[in-house]
Amino acid sequence: MPDLEPQPVTPESTRGRLKVFLGYAAGVGKSFRMFDEARRRKERGQDVVVGAVQPEISSEIKPLIDSLEIIPTLEIEGVPVIDVDAILRRRPQVCVVDGLAYDAPWGKNRHRWQDVDELLSAGINVVASVNLERIDDQREAVEKLTGQPVVETIPREFLNTADEIVVVDTPADGARPELTELRQIALVLSADVIDAGLQRYLRAHEIEPGWRTHERFLVCLTPRANAERMIESARESAARFHCDVVAVSVRKQNPSATEEREMDGNLARARAAGARVEILDGDDPVEAIVQYARSHGVTQIFVGHSMKKDWRTRLWGSPVSRLIREADGIDVRVFPH
Repeated sequence: MPDLEPQPVTPESTRGRLKVFLGYAAGVGKSFRMFDEARRRKERGQDVVVGAVQPEISSEIKPLIDSLEIIPTLEIEGVPVIDVDAILRRRPQVCVVDGLAYDAPWGKNRHRWQDVDELLSAGINVVASVNLERIDDQREAVEKLTGQPVVETIPREFLNTADEIVVVDTPADGARPELTELRQIALVLSADVIDAGLQRYLRAHEIEPGWRTHERFLVCLTPRANAERMIESARESAARFHCDVVAVSVRKQNPSATEEREMDGNLARARAAGARVEILDGDDPVEAIVQYARSHGVTQIFVGHSMKKDWRTRLWGSPVSRLIREADGIDVRVFPH
């Protein structure tokens, strides 16, 4: 869908800064932390307004909200919609948005994150909150752990534009096992967002990184690849390095019904394992994978390799051999199938 790509329209120097409070479960206190920061910013002399609050406000949060100026939302067809134009006219230094993942089909924009992007483009700083399951590429993994379905989400690409992300933690005593897994997912996600910000800064200032911020593993999925073995190996390695795993598939033109079914199964396995899934486009799969790996700081590639050799392979070599050559400087682990 075309509206899922954030479109910054202002130079980085004039664009507002986005800070996100990320909760990995309901009730960890992300809204309280966010509004408490808004209160402290106001006390320091910053011009702060509230652009949106959650439908239900706890008793501990209400005094914080009452201390701040609120720009009322618009009620359209029973849906609370941020009054973007009113905030733009008011032009505060900081706008607080409690809950990024709301759809607003009758508002100025279709999604609330697009409202926030418009405020950022106008030079207004935004402090916002969102839960882990509301990130589109995390939804399926979180649903599997919690059993709670999620409809409204925000694109991972938009979260990656955040200048700062804070994972709001819950006390460890008596924590449920799934909370531990959710926390780990949130920590990996936040590290990835921070790294994306660093890469964005380096590109904007034309700085060539001479080092890697942290390990990142890339699993290449194809219909016949031994996906389960590769994903499990990547997860075990990632646990040792406390890093993230990305699974990619290069979109194939006119795949057969069997290939589609096998590919869908492999993608589902990757998501269920907590890996971030990316679908790449490109006429040359090897080129698409290498370009993605280099632009995202990948340090290790996991790839399947068929043991069968046809005449094309004998004549020109296998795609895996070419991948190893072109990914010079990146470790490549090969899994025969």
